This record gives sequence, C-alpha cells and structure tokens, in this order.
Amino acid sequence: MPATVVFGAFDRHNLGDLLFAHVAAALSPGAELVFAGLAARDLRDVGGHRVEALHALVRDPRLAGARLVHGGGEILTCTARQAAVMLQAPEHVDAALAVLERHPGAEAGWHAAVLGTDADMPYVASPDDMPGCSAVVFAGVGGVAFDDLPAAARAQVVARLRMADAVTVRDAQTQARLRVAGIAAALVPDPVVLVEELFGTAIRARAASAPVARVRERFIGGHVAVQLSADLGDDATLAALAAQLAAVAADTGLGVLLLRAGTAPWHDDAGVLARLAGRLPVGRSQVFESVHAWDLCAVLSSARAFVGTSLHGCIVANAFGRPAVGLELTGRSGQGAKLSANAATWFVEDLAVVRELDDLAAAVSAALAGDPVARVTRATQRAAAARDLLVPLMRGH
Repeated sequence: MPATVVFGAFDRHNLGDLLFAHVAAALSPGAELVFAGLAARDLRDVGGHRVEALHALVRDPRLAGARLVHGGGEILTCTARQAAVMLQAPEHVDAALAVLERHPGAEAGWHAAVLGTDADMPYVASPDDMPGCSAVVFAGVGGVAFDDLPAAARAQVVARLRMADAVTVRDAQTQARLRVAGIAAALVPDPVVLVEELFGTAIRARAASAPVARVRERFIGGHVAVQLSADLGDDATLAALAAQLAAVAADTGLGVLLLRAGTAPWHDDAGVLARLAGRLPVGRSQVFESVHAWDLCAVLSSARAFVGTSLHGCIVANAFGRPAVGLELTGRSGQGAKLSANAATWFVEDLAVVRELDDLAAAVSAALAGDPVARVTRATQRAAAARDLLVPLMRGH
C-alpha cells in the first residue's frame, strides 16, 4: 500500500501542531506515514515527531502514489514570512527581521532558502509539490483571516484548493469565506478533539508522575491552568490579568499554573509568564517549566479549568471535560479570532471567550459552575463526529 505523507506545521513547537501528527497516526493504524513540514526537524524530545522537509521528498521513490494529507492547523492563512520566522530559533528572530528591514529585496530569497519553496502560502500544497501523488486532502484546516490576505495570496490558496481531492475545514467562518471564493469545504471538528478518546489513558497515567504530580501535590485543592501569547506581555495587560487571576484564586482556593503551549517565535514567552507570576500573590502560582506535549496535555487534563489564548489549550481541556475560557482581547491581533470561530461552530456551551479582562474572573466562575457531566457528553459527541469524518480522509476510503 502506498505511503501517506501527513503535511503540516509539525516542524516547530506548538501544542496543537504536535498533536495533529499524533492524531493522524492513531487514525491510520498499519499505514506507512511520513510526517512532513517545511523544514526537517526532530521534535521527539518534546513529544513531537521526526519531520521531513516536504520539498526534499519530491523525488523520493518511496512516495510514488502516496497520498498527501494536510493534517490540520491554521495553514490557509500562514504566509511565507510567518512560516519562515516561526522556523527560526527565538534568539535569532530579531536579527533576521532587522536584516530584512535593511534589505527588503532579499526577503523572497530568504523565504525560499528557509522553506524550500517560493510559494507565498507554503503550507498549502498541491499535486505539483509532490508529483505522482494519488490524492491531496485537507483534513480539518483553518483560515479565519482568509479575507485579510493580499489578493495574490488568496488566489494562490484558492487555486491549490481547487486541485485537492477533498477539503474540510474546522470552523464555519473559514467555510463561509472559502464558499465566497468558490470552494465548497465540509466542516469537521478540529482533530485535537480526539485527544482524550485516543490518548486519554496514557495522559492520565502521565498526570500521576513528575512533573505533573508535583503540581497536584503543591495545589492540593486543584489548579487553573493559564497560558497567554507573547503579545500580551505589556505591563498594563499583565497587571489587569494578575488582578483577575488573584480574584479567581481567592474565590476558589485554586492555584494558578502558568504554562507555555508553544515555544516557536510569535507564540508564548517564558519571560512574560515569569513577570505575571511576580504580580500574583505569593504561594498561589507556579510556572510550569515543561513544554513536552504530553506533560501539557496531562496538566490540562487534571486542571479544574483552563484560561488562555491557545485554541488547543481550550480544546484539550474540553476534551477531558474541563471548562475553558479563551482570551480574545479587544484591540489585540493575536490568535483570538480562531477561538471565537471555533467556539461559535462547535463549543457554544463549553468555551467562553473573554474580550475584556475585567470580565475574566466572572467568566471563570461561570465556567466552573457548569454541568461537568454535560461537558463530558458534548466532548464525546465532538470526538465521535471528528473520528467519523477524519478516518475516511486519513485512510483514503
């Protein structure tokens, strides 16, 4: 049987991207899978996969007749610049951007050198990127900001989607925007809704050992897991957030566990978390140092609630029946739009989205007061819907 190339942003550290690859593998038992990104990376030490560079596989004889499956993520709006920057070591980003500022004519060449392609939208592949492939599939991808792309970039995405054998998207907003562009895409829940069904036993076992067990020992009454993107690191935002989290801790007796869901550039920042921890009451917070995907899942599965900008932090928490409060702060770009789009499509009852920080403590209290049995039931239903739709896409039947 020909191999399946699973293509996505598995080449950088971000919780959702790392989990997409695991979900794809679990839904394809016995299949020969090759995980591909834009760069060759080995992320096994943080719970990811060994990833090949897609454009280095073009003439690989093993892949004659292979299927090319885009394995989730907000890939329909990820530009070449964004992709290239997010593949840099964080300490090199400022220098790289400074060089491009001084030499704008060199940017296209730099993109191509980093990504192995001169495509404007490099995570949207077509049969031309893997000649001889038997099918091209998009499995639960996103593109909430599609209308904000330059016209040429939108045209490139549409042209490539028209060549695909199947296109499924993870939110109704992306679906509607593609429909206007002439692309009929089916809806499927984000693949990560399957994390509890596929990996729940292993994740619960991991929660019983270090480092997650130490969190549970420190916060005997339970913890709220909190994550925030690096763009929320200004002093005013951190002060307001700390005040709200201190109120949550005082009202509930819960500890505040600060974590990073992504270490790639433009994701989360350890320094921001340290500054936030310094503003919280002594003894009521802790920075969770591990960024291993399964440790993150374990600490989310054992949290009393999740608060953050990470869509997949919300989704993992919900998959284990935990309430989630997403942050999409007014006037901030960030990643909040993905939260709102997914909440409106699949999580109306289970994912509150806060736009003003003054509303955060009340939103967490309301989330904690929800019906846990009903949350688990809805999570199980989402997982079943995702499995029924994704299995045929992964297996080609």
